[in-house]
Amino acid sequence: MAKPAAQVDILECRQCERLVRYREQVAEIKVRRFRDWKYWAKPVPSLGEPNARLMVIGLAPAAHGGNRTGRVFTGDRSGDWLYRALHRFGFANQPHSIDSNDGLRLIDCYVTAAVHCAPPDNKPLPSEFRNCQPYLLDELQQLRNIRVVVPLGQIAFKSFFGARKKLGWIDPAPLPSFGHGAATILRDGTMVIGSYHPSQQNTQTGRLTETMLDDIFRRAREHIRGV
Repeated sequence: MAKPAAQVDILECRQCERLVRYREQVAEIKVRRFRDWKYWAKPVPSLGEPNARLMVIGLAPAAHGGNRTGRVFTGDRSGDWLYRALHRFGFANQPHSIDSNDGLRLIDCYVTAAVHCAPPDNKPLPSEFRNCQPYLLDELQQLRNIRVVVPLGQIAFKSFFGARKKLGWIDPAPLPSFGHGAATILRDGTMVIGSYHPSQQNTQTGRLTETMLDDIFRRAREHIRGV
């Protein structure tokens, strides 16, 4: 199966002037610890297998993470937490994601984001979500084997259901509320499990622990085994 068009076409995207300016500015100024890096400084494509049964949706690349390395959730603390958890439950071949050449391979898993360029202060504008939505729409239509979706954070959760609405797909009424560990079974049997985002704001305050994140992917694995 070919890669979704979103993984290919997105690299040339320059629709959001603010994001283009910011991602390139960050790459030029850098930070001291990454001063020897040549930053990616482009939209960060999704990662994973086209026949994956697990989809993970994040918010956007980090300025000195994905925007630097060119791979989603790579080179920052959020990615450290995510890939450790994915590895523990057999969705990744290794527990770390340092750069695009470190040998990471996802197994039965696809990782994407609501916005594919690093935003200032990690806060995309509504127009930037709208501009990026076609990529998520394309992925949802092409990834036909998805059985579990894990949105990381309330914004990713809303982006997922917003994309489904745009596609005219039938959702529960009323829509489920976001909560860590809150699960919903859609009409086609797909399970949606909300999770707090593994941002430093959540992990350093104890709002999200590794045990809590493990519980999410344990349930994902159990659901996939049962379908």
